[in-house]
Amino acid sequence: MKTDSSRTFFQRAQLSIPGGVSSPVRACKSVGCDPVFIERANGSKVYDVDGNEYVDFVCSWGPMILGHNHPAVAEAIREALGKGTSFGAPTPLEVELAEMVCQAMPSVEKVRFVNSGTEATMSAIRLARGYTGKNVVVKFDGCYHGHADAFLVKAGSGVVTLGIPGSPGVPNDVVKNTISIPYNDFETLEKTLSDESLNIACVIMEPVAANMGVIPAAPGFLEKVRALTTANKILLIFDEVITGFRLSLGGAQAKFNIMPDLTCMGKIIGGGLPVGAYGGKKEIMGLIAPEGPVYQAGTLSGNPLAMAAGIATLKALSAPGFYERLDKKAAEYAAALESLAKKYSLPTTLNRVGSVITTFFTPNPVTDFVSAMRSDTNMFASFYKDMLEQGIYLAPSQFEAAFISDAHTSEDLEKALQKTECSFRKLAKA
Repeated sequence: MKTDSSRTFFQRAQLSIPGGVSSPVRACKSVGCDPVFIERANGSKVYDVDGNEYVDFVCSWGPMILGHNHPAVAEAIREALGKGTSFGAPTPLEVELAEMVCQAMPSVEKVRFVNSGTEATMSAIRLARGYTGKNVVVKFDGCYHGHADAFLVKAGSGVVTLGIPGSPGVPNDVVKNTISIPYNDFETLEKTLSDESLNIACVIMEPVAANMGVIPAAPGFLEKVRALTTANKILLIFDEVITGFRLSLGGAQAKFNIMPDLTCMGKIIGGGLPVGAYGGKKEIMGLIAPEGPVYQAGTLSGNPLAMAAGIATLKALSAPGFYERLDKKAAEYAAALESLAKKYSLPTTLNRVGSVITTFFTPNPVTDFVSAMRSDTNMFASFYKDMLEQGIYLAPSQFEAAFISDAHTSEDLEKALQKTECSFRKLAKA
């Protein structure tokens, strides 16, 4: 596989962009290779600047649930583009998308659009503090909620991948108001949330952890979080930036029937364009300016191109049987992956929720940050590079997810399985 042009672009990029990338994991440092530079994408495939074709399991880190360049989404963007790119003013499109989000997400009565998942989460905790009059945020070890200061405590995803324990530039005075506890640990959860002296404003969590690899909540854990937050007058925030509209039309909250007070969204609701949102009960959302005193603003929030793409995406996701079809496809693919790992006696554990999958290179169950970190990252790096060479595009980190889209055909998945078998065979012999 020829990658000369990608190598040239990466060398150029490092002269003008820190690390040569605009988001750290893309640099592929943890897997020991240079990134490929993508030129275009269509359906289930991406194509690099050297003309190599890859079956894509990154899906722009989740949002391309319909596949790349979906005809209805592309047409909606073209139509909106013909009317202008940005107005800094209210538009009919944001009203329509807001109504669709509120209708789909069971706990969301009002929604505010922003430009990213990070903006959504940082705005949600400000709102929670404003509503409760308390300061402390509780999160879970290994869960990533964007790069706002308050969240870079035992964060997952890129922070784990790069081996960064936190981040310089984050003042102690900020993180002293963040408590991070183990995911799926019932005892620590109850002890922490029941301590009134901690002054806890909110708990923010991924209802399915997906930034230390895919880790589902243990049976009863979400119910316990909801019961304890309610009993102790603490707001519960679901970070559904990944799970929202991915696990079901109503997100994880609809799938598991657990209603948070606030929900953070992103990725899918912009159809692949930069967008995020947070929403919840009217009485809480009513505190946001200009309706209330909690300030949050954004010149590009509600951008008409992103709103148009989001409307087209949500309409497609509303088609009868969409999620059942996607889940069946992912379940069959995951089962085949597990069978291959057993065939070659590889030390792997596969976690899947809906169309989101992680194969951890460890033989033991992965239920939290500690067990995820026991994965053999060197073995993953070898696997990643071999799959890339064979035309399969995976996330360049053991602690990320693979995503199945509606555009993945049976032929795509069979090809991926054949290449996986080749890679597993090599790993077994190593």
